[in-house]
Amino acid sequence: MIRYSDEELEEFRNIIADKLTNAKEQLQFYLDQLAEDADGPDSKIKSLDDGVSTAEKERLTTLAGRQQKLIKHLENALIRIDNKVYGICRETGKLISKDRLRAVPHATLSIKAKQGRV
Repeated sequence: MIRYSDEELEEFRNIIADKLTNAKEQLQFYLDQLAEDADGPDSKIKSLDDGVSTAEKERLTTLAGRQQKLIKHLENALIRIDNKVYGICRETGKLISKDRLRAVPHATLSIKAKQGRV
């Protein structure tokens, strides 16, 4: 079976761990913004009119949802590393390029496979 070496997998594990930490911090920031008491003196949302306030809450909710998805994708990538199948395109069965994995460490498709899916 074609796969990345244990040393290469460890490099990707470190990249993913860093991205996972950042993603969790960003998610917490969004959740803190949403949970902030609207009557609090420091509330950024409070000072906005009702329409803008609702739009801002929706934006934060969307951003938090995206972060949750990213976290899940990154956690799944760590599982693939543990199972030694990380970096293998799920359509072609070939290795995804290291450059692509460094840019998008949770990728499961090679560029070629992704382009073919349009």
